[in-house]
Amino acid sequence: MTALSDSRLASRQTAFTEIPIIDVSPLINGNNPLQVASQIGDACEKVGFFYIKNHGVDQQLIDNMYRLSKDFFKLPYEEKNDLNVVNSGLTLRGYIPMYAENVDPANTRDFKECFDYGAHYDDISPFFGPNQMPSALPQFEKVADAYHGAVLALARTLIGAIALSLGLPQDYFERLQRKPITIQRILRYPPQMGRVSQEEIGIGAHTDYGFLTVLSQDAVGGLQVMNRAGEWVTAPPVEGTFIVNIGDLVQTLTNDRYTSTMHRVINTSGLERYSIPFFIDLDFDAVVEPVSTCVSETLPAKYEAYTCGKHKFKRFVDSYAHLKETEKA
Repeated sequence: MTALSDSRLASRQTAFTEIPIIDVSPLINGNNPLQVASQIGDACEKVGFFYIKNHGVDQQLIDNMYRLSKDFFKLPYEEKNDLNVVNSGLTLRGYIPMYAENVDPANTRDFKECFDYGAHYDDISPFFGPNQMPSALPQFEKVADAYHGAVLALARTLIGAIALSLGLPQDYFERLQRKPITIQRILRYPPQMGRVSQEEIGIGAHTDYGFLTVLSQDAVGGLQVMNRAGEWVTAPPVEGTFIVNIGDLVQTLTNDRYTSTMHRVINTSGLERYSIPFFIDLDFDAVVEPVSTCVSETLPAKYEAYTCGKHKFKRFVDSYAHLKETEKA
């Protein structure tokens, strides 16, 4: 077993200003979207992560989502497991018990439990369909829908800024996001005490599969981001902010101008850690390939075109044991 002091696990404590904090109010209110777009583009190019403040999402809604998240994870295991993600088939909505998802399966078991939901659809297809909701918490669905809607609107606005930062029209990506894949997740990370090994941490080192992640994290901390020198840098909670990161799709779309950044969670705080990440991608059948402003004669496209949904589903097969069995069948 490798102790936490091992260089693979130790994180370099830094001031949070090393991951920039961007005031997005000029983007939200339309007063100066180009200024914010420039700051976001700079952060995407140099870090891949950035905090946003003055984002417009109601703090009471965020607080209510945390309260209900904690209430959900306090439910008896049997009640939670009745909503197991396996029951949802290709929709991939519901409860994910400890160790059932592993984002770095070759190296790590993820020490966390999750619950995934999204926009409701009657028809079932990969990433789309009905939600499984906890009947023991009658307020959960209403609050979850409101939170999903609020953060979806924010994410679309941020994506418009990313388009501007690339010299594209602000609505450029809307044609690829008419019915985007979205996953709203709540997470609980139990504390890890004593010696912590690479083989089991909160969530293993990974890049996000999609376009954009908008994360709310509680005051406990534990998120770590790998910088360009290969060092793990702590991304501490900052009150009143979300932390945002780009995913693999953006790296492809920008021809590596913006890179999807490796990150992980190690919770050695002695407290339970809760977080609420929102993931937005493109439409399932959207074609992903470098945009024209990131390709030239001297910098040809590095990626062949692929479809968003197939890319994402393949990554999920790598993370979920039950999907591996489906692929074999």
